[in-house]
Amino acid sequence: MISFSTSYADYDLGSDYERLISAIKAESSSGASGYYKLPFDTFALDSALAYSACEYFSSITDLVIIGVGGSSLGARALHSALLHSCKHSARRVHFLEHTDPFETKRVLESISLQHTHFLLISKSGTTIESISLVKFLITHFDLLSSANKRHLACITDSGSPLESFAKAQGLECFTIPANVGGRFSVLSLVGLVPLSLLGLDIKALLQGARAMMESFFAGGERHIINKATFLAKHHKQYPISVLFSYGSVFSDMNRWFVQLWGESLGKSLDKGLDSADSSSTQGEGVGLTPVGLVGSIDQHSFLQLIVQGARDKVVSFLSLDDACAKACKDSSFVVPEYSLAGLESTDFVNGTPFLRLLNLQKQATLETLESCAIPTDSITLERLDEWHIGALVVYFELLTSCTGLLLGVNAYDQPGVEFGKQRLRTYFA
Repeated sequence: MISFSTSYADYDLGSDYERLISAIKAESSSGASGYYKLPFDTFALDSALAYSACEYFSSITDLVIIGVGGSSLGARALHSALLHSCKHSARRVHFLEHTDPFETKRVLESISLQHTHFLLISKSGTTIESISLVKFLITHFDLLSSANKRHLACITDSGSPLESFAKAQGLECFTIPANVGGRFSVLSLVGLVPLSLLGLDIKALLQGARAMMESFFAGGERHIINKATFLAKHHKQYPISVLFSYGSVFSDMNRWFVQLWGESLGKSLDKGLDSADSSSTQGEGVGLTPVGLVGSIDQHSFLQLIVQGARDKVVSFLSLDDACAKACKDSSFVVPEYSLAGLESTDFVNGTPFLRLLNLQKQATLETLESCAIPTDSITLERLDEWHIGALVVYFELLTSCTGLLLGVNAYDQPGVEFGKQRLRTYFA
């Protein structure tokens, strides 16, 4: 399971909880976003499993994902967190996420067409970075020839220009619901297809996601709305949300969180529920700036700013239970009972499992922040497996939706991003 704890003040909503859970239920029923239904989509699950079981993939050693933002960050985050459990450990994954020629050159030099599958992911079907990259790959590898086109597949919205192109060329093409935004799409075929190809148990992933979704709507995850209310009510006092993840396995999860949080909540204010800050006015720009940190690495960099800098941050800690090391068969990683001449002052941690040491460092940091009256909360995973990561994904998605509702913003569009795309086009007019 996943445990949650907090030090937030005025965190409990009391009688307001039922009103707020009703509001989020109404939003989920309205179809404003289709991510609420993804954990229950057996058709997507079956499609991804059937595709990854094709005989063709028995000779594939490399998967190249061409996509940017929500088209790649989710799969990257889950794969890196669960790399230790992948059944097809020999299959490597490469991400081409933007038109950096040096990264593209590095990837191309490390693969051969015969053993590589290319997966183009673009919700709109017209993403400039992704389509530019696939144009290059098509010409470089002659991917549209009858002999090579099986090496290229697409994932996009139903009815998009990319779907039309794929059908015309006879390419394998998967489609996702139009009301599933890119940053909320990791539990759709956008994530399920590549993760299945990389050997992850996507059935367990969806089971964990479904368990969190069902528990939330049954009233079992009150802490999500409580936390969202605190963040919305104090968004001017604490405009920065820090996710302090203890373990390098969460580095890409941080990047996924940054997009989910920043792109969903950085908007012009419409109107929020009255539990949020009523001093905000319509049209005002609001948002909670996300920061992703990795412990204990960033204890030696960013922590100083949190402790003695401006008190404008809330900090969420993400970590693994000590028992995870044993479950993942990593219990042999222990600080040796060994002294180095002149460095005896470090011997106090001798005999401590590495994960236990990491968690004690987290606890020391958390207690330090609490002593400074900095709002904190803690998320602890009992296991590092597909079930728990699926539940964690839905936790962050629900928290984002609840916070957006309370702030009074549309968490599912990104007009600011579209402005930049429109301006880019004028440079080529």
